[in-house]
Amino acid sequence: MSRGHHSRPVLVEEAHRATTFEIFFDLVLVFALTRLIGFMAESLGPLTLYHGLLLLLWFWYSWSCYAWLANQVRADKGPVLAGMLAAMAAIFVAALVIPEAWQRHDGALSPPLTLAVAYIVVRGLHLGLMTYASSGNPQYRRQTLRFAVSTMTAWAPLLVGAILGGTAQTVLWTVAFIVDYGGGRLTTAVSFGEVRSGAHFAERHGLVLIIVLGESLLSAGAGVGRAMIAWPVLLAAVFGFAATVCLWWLYFVGVAPAAANVLTAAPPGSRRRQQLASDAYTLAHLPLVAGVVYFALGLHLVLASLTDQPGHPSGEPMVWPATAVLYGGTALYLVGRLLFLRLTVRDTPGQLVALGLVPALMPVARILPALAALGLLAAFLAALVLHERLTQVRARRTAG
Repeated sequence: MSRGHHSRPVLVEEAHRATTFEIFFDLVLVFALTRLIGFMAESLGPLTLYHGLLLLLWFWYSWSCYAWLANQVRADKGPVLAGMLAAMAAIFVAALVIPEAWQRHDGALSPPLTLAVAYIVVRGLHLGLMTYASSGNPQYRRQTLRFAVSTMTAWAPLLVGAILGGTAQTVLWTVAFIVDYGGGRLTTAVSFGEVRSGAHFAERHGLVLIIVLGESLLSAGAGVGRAMIAWPVLLAAVFGFAATVCLWWLYFVGVAPAAANVLTAAPPGSRRRQQLASDAYTLAHLPLVAGVVYFALGLHLVLASLTDQPGHPSGEPMVWPATAVLYGGTALYLVGRLLFLRLTVRDTPGQLVALGLVPALMPVARILPALAALGLLAAFLAALVLHERLTQVRARRTAG
């Protein structure tokens, strides 16, 4: 009897908070994103950026699935712990082969096939853990079966694309993601998964975002490498740090706590709570995370250009792809923040204006030296933070 009792899933309670094991899981995801930035930086171009985006979508969707699972049952207990450790190992393997994800090898190990199999392992383990977690819950068991249909259907184009390589690989892997993610969204629309702890769900998304923001600084350091440090490089590092702090402030100061209160205030088991979790967190946090990744790539490229061009202290003007990822990543982050605000607190004063200014600054940044272009972006973000801070102070005084 005791053995059977301990084999049952440990359900999450409303007061549950994120565990250290879940943070460990997040760190493996962020390692994959770091490898992804290095992959895109090696050969910056539209196709490489699309490949990077496709892999980013894969990793984010996989992480989201496990975030939902860990809100149903304790991630640090029993078979769920073992299964998630195995998934972490598969993510780690996938991250290692990212730089050669579109290269054919004559050896025994094909990087594209290794990546495809690792992804299948991650998704297959999730289905197995969902089945385990659905013990005694017929509704969750039905949802698991619906998820399994689209997930397993996506494995065929994934494997065939890895074998064929080239353009066929890009097309078939795109189809695989659309089938997997699209099927998951349809399943969610039919039957929302229960959010057992609103505070835990909000905290998990905040934690992964703060770790990704920290990773942006690591990527900046990788851009410097072992080159001799000079004042332009140090100044660019300060600009990049300031911009990262602003991105942190724009989400974590005021916005994240208010949104978390909205999620936790929604009645447990209600459609409102499930829709908030699905749209405001799983969906709207994708552009937030992707925006930081592309911003980090742009920062990496700026610092690398300053160290590679000793004859140009401020760096030559960035090429369009580098400008696009730096400013476009920031714009994407602001898009995610706007969606997050609209779906939760529904208060977005001036957000569209701020969002429109970022692409408007891109032509100016394109003709400036790289250091000045980064400084312009940092100044814009600082001005946005200051404006919102003053607006909040005035609102409190008016309310008082």
